[in-house]
Amino acid sequence: MEQKPGPTVIYDLKGRVALITGAAGAIGAGITRGLLKANCCVAATDLAGERLDALVKEFESDFRGRIAGIPIDVTDPASVSAGIASTVKRFGSLDIAVINAGVAHVSQLKDMEIETFRRLEKINVEGTLLVLKELARHFEKQGTGGDIVIISTKNVFAPGASFGAYSATKAASHQLGRIASLELAPVGVRVNMVAPDAVFSDGVRKSGLWQEIGPDRMKARGLDEKGLEEYYRNRNLLKERITADHVANAVLFFVSRQTPTTGATIPVDGGLPDATPR
Repeated sequence: MEQKPGPTVIYDLKGRVALITGAAGAIGAGITRGLLKANCCVAATDLAGERLDALVKEFESDFRGRIAGIPIDVTDPASVSAGIASTVKRFGSLDIAVINAGVAHVSQLKDMEIETFRRLEKINVEGTLLVLKELARHFEKQGTGGDIVIISTKNVFAPGASFGAYSATKAASHQLGRIASLELAPVGVRVNMVAPDAVFSDGVRKSGLWQEIGPDRMKARGLDEKGLEEYYRNRNLLKERITADHVANAVLFFVSRQTPTTGATIPVDGGLPDATPR
């Protein structure tokens, strides 16, 4: 059945400043683009290097003066603190934060190397905690409220075999977001989550997560990359390919404050019966 396209929603976040972690990946780039198109100033943060430099170069011609690349290692408290301070110094404030940095690994529990699990825990859990901690201090000091969005995953609600380390650590990150929504509401800060299914790429930019786990998934199902994308598209109710722009739209809904919502999750998965909370 041919479906009519949905309405185009135009968000205007002029005057607001956003910071996003993990900005150089596929989902991060899509969110960065969405915020810039909504007239936001954006501190695009990631590990220092060519990927972050390329992202800023890609967007600065169209959004000159409204994007800055700021290196942040989310596992380093000093780096997180300095990155937030640099954002405020560059743009004058910080109103929105998107916690997107994360890594994945494929392994059955019986084969799991404890050091590998600890690496995911350090980035996905401790990284989220460190960023939330510094943001809480910032927003309390700034005194103007704010919005935090954590990029979670459908695996929180429907984990898959061989995704134990990823599912468990992302679930912990998700729960930290829910707790932050309770603790930060008194200072006018809303904390929400977006839970997407697999995003393979954003234009020519391949998802770092799927570069790491894609070969294993393709081998397990006897599929090439295109076939794997089709597998994920066909397993959801709407038969939709999930894109970074879809994730960005969910972020924009939350930070545009159209509803009085905090501690909530928007699934961006095309409809997965197994991921329905129960």
